[in-house]
Amino acid sequence: MSNTLNRTFAVAALAATVCLPALAAPVIIPSPPQISSTGYILMDADTGKVLVEHNADEQLPPASLTKMMTSYIVSGDIESGKIGEQDLVDISVKAWRMGGSKMFIREGTQVPVIDLLRGVIIQSGNDASVALAEHVAGSEGAFVDIMNQQAALLGMTSTHYENSTGWPAEGHLTTARDLSLLAQALINHHPEHYALYSEKYFAYNGINQPNRNKLLFTDDSIDGIKTGHTDEAGYCLVASGQRDGMRLISVVMGTKSEKARASESQKLLAYGFRYYQTHQVYAAGDVLSTARVWGGKLDEVALGVAQRVALTIPRGAEDKLKAELQIPEVIKAPLAAGEQMGKLTITLDGETLYEEPLVVKDDIAKAGFFARLWDGIKLFFFQLFN
Repeated sequence: MSNTLNRTFAVAALAATVCLPALAAPVIIPSPPQISSTGYILMDADTGKVLVEHNADEQLPPASLTKMMTSYIVSGDIESGKIGEQDLVDISVKAWRMGGSKMFIREGTQVPVIDLLRGVIIQSGNDASVALAEHVAGSEGAFVDIMNQQAALLGMTSTHYENSTGWPAEGHLTTARDLSLLAQALINHHPEHYALYSEKYFAYNGINQPNRNKLLFTDDSIDGIKTGHTDEAGYCLVASGQRDGMRLISVVMGTKSEKARASESQKLLAYGFRYYQTHQVYAAGDVLSTARVWGGKLDEVALGVAQRVALTIPRGAEDKLKAELQIPEVIKAPLAAGEQMGKLTITLDGETLYEEPLVVKDDIAKAGFFARLWDGIKLFFFQLFN
């Protein structure tokens, strides 16, 4: 005899208690576009679903994409109160002498943290990156230790940093997949500072510089993130944008030109937005079913999801989603809110997209002695005849 009850529904019926939809037409998705890039990936920023990838785990030099981690750490320190946006940073000789792309800060001056952060994000300033690293950790070397620890915390298992700027260095490597995880963290963990990535210009010291992300100037749906280039790394771009409630992240590494990194990124993003959608299936706290409780002060318990459930699915396929609830046949009090009780599985055309425990919505205490005794008798006959 099975000790669980299985209940299968169309997701729309379970969420809204409506009749089952008519049979949906097949959803046709073409092959992804051909991308001229050493390594690339396309991810749904909300769900983490990877839609397209090629050589996504090959370790490659990131060039100035490194500065995404620099800005991520600085944003975290600002939000935690360790430093303030208007704190003044002493500019060292080392920061002032940095070559490559620059914010043009001057040695011996003091610059607010927020200006340096804009210099890192918009102008890709190597000088600003070193100045912030020294301010946060005392030295760039100590800051690099923080970068590598933070990468590990974010699951960036194939990333190793040697500096805060992306200046060429042996062993300074990452992957397209790791960069997509970092981009997702930037967007979700620090939304206020993520807005800086959409700013097209920043002027400092009388010099107005444009954002090197050309997609910001050609596509209104794109609002980030970062470019990079060295002879070894080629032309790289991590881009993100939002359309119709869906946010995508693309990473292209090792393209041949500024124009190519923008056009190849645009191909990936256009494909994702055209053929996929982020579909919210349930909100956090939604009740999906009720079940009989034996020996409790209440006869029924509400079961649902603890967290919001969102899935990346082919565009137009929401009517084909099916939810299966596996609920224990016998549930006894006491029960605590949040206790796991059964399982939710969501499938699309037989493929499992989501599987998580159901949770109890409210505490249910034991009933009194005689009520429990009577329920015990009823439960005996229930199990006998079922």
